[in-house]
Amino acid sequence: MGLLPLQFMPGENAATLGLTGEETYTIRGLGQLAPRATVAVDAVARDGKRTTFTALARVDDPTDVAYIRHGGILQQVLRERIATAS
Repeated sequence: MGLLPLQFMPGENAATLGLTGEETYTIRGLGQLAPRATVAVDAVARDGKRTTFTALARVDDPTDVAYIRHGGILQQVLRERIATAS
């Protein structure tokens, strides 16, 4: 699993969206991930309240996208090493 840095859209932040950081987050749109793409984020609080918002995926170049798709830089490097060793 890799980390996907996200940025709130202009005018939005955790406070304006009512987020505490204790929600469970689901990110939709990763199949179409590209540099500087937007993704949909579903945040579900413990009481079941759902907040959906759009965020900017801070993957700024194709190499970053490849790292995310392979689960992070470590998994990407391991795949490359295995491929060259075969």
